[in-house]
Amino acid sequence: MKAEKVLFYALNQKFMDTDDDVPKDAAARQVMYYSLAIGHHVGVIDCFKAILDCPLESYREWIAQLPAGEARRKMEGLYKFGEITIDQTHIHMLGAAFDKIKPQLKDMAAQWTEKLMQALASIEMEPAIYLMVKTR
Repeated sequence: MKAEKVLFYALNQKFMDTDDDVPKDAAARQVMYYSLAIGHHVGVIDCFKAILDCPLESYREWIAQLPAGEARRKMEGLYKFGEITIDQTHIHMLGAAFDKIKPQLKDMAAQWTEKLMQALASIEMEPAIYLMVKTR
């Protein structure tokens, strides 16, 4: 039996389910595009790209190094729910917490932290991007 892994996926594109979903009327199209921009996903397919993976036990050790508080609670939500979403509302909290532990990290945990910090910076630059973290 294969050991469980934790996978971080980043949203890398969105598209409409069918061209039939795009209204002909210009004003209606603008409303639809605005709705997509603010996060309504009716008829929209999100495409994800894996950006980071690690063994579940290593993830536990990595996250255990975070200081007690909201960031650690957020990342530990994976154990309860099997997945977590990281979006623009989490980037400063997570960035600050991971920045605190960066000096003490070694090997893979240091690499995972760097990759996560890059993803958080991408979200800050483009708030429509988000991460899905799942066990497999």
